Amino acid sequence: MLDELHVHDDSEPRSAALNMAVDEALLETAASPTLRFYRWLGPALSFGYFGSYADVADQRNDREIVRRWTGGGVVPHGGDLTYSVIIPASHPFFARSSLEIYSDLHDAIREALKANGIDATLANSVSQKVSENCFSNAVRADVISEGRKIAGAAHRRSRAGLLHQGSIQNAKLPQGFIKDFARTICDRFEHRALSQELIDRATTIGQAKYGTTEWLMRR
Repeated sequence: MLDELHVHDDSEPRSAALNMAVDEALLETAASPTLRFYRWLGPALSFGYFGSYADVADQRNDREIVRRWTGGGVVPHGGDLTYSVIIPASHPFFARSSLEIYSDLHDAIREALKANGIDATLANSVSQKVSENCFSNAVRADVISEGRKIAGAAHRRSRAGLLHQGSIQNAKLPQGFIKDFARTICDRFEHRALSQELIDRATTIGQAKYGTTEWLMRR
């Protein structure tokens, strides 16, 4: 799919605000396509930029809540595999349509699952919306296995590039899935560590944006 890929397997659990901020800092600085896997300090919940805080406020005592910069619905975190893909605006893949990118990345998940003996397909239509929970509603090109949505995502473009944020849940993933997913996207991927400079920049973004009441409750 891609001719180069930097992979960050970010094993350090982080707060919800800092996880969102690391993705934004990567979007600001990444010169090559980047895949990041990340973990959460505890039970968390993210909801899309255009979502209403009132829809998730009743969970504030049970989960750390954060508003994403990307769109989409409500996603619980903690037991899922959360990842992001950053495509710089200078890369040819950025010129593809949003649906093509969404479909290609989810097809990579499907292929990685297949390599580990798990059957999955991509949804070919939009299901009826039954709630604000992202995993209750499949949209076109979401990953379906055993009749359930197991992978959904949202992305957004800026002048710097495209940020795709995804979650895989309701599935028992094999130990080698992360490597298989990365290899399906690019067979010559390179592992990278997050620099302290990037973490410092993300901390600044988190404190000024994702960790503020103003951002959380803007709608």
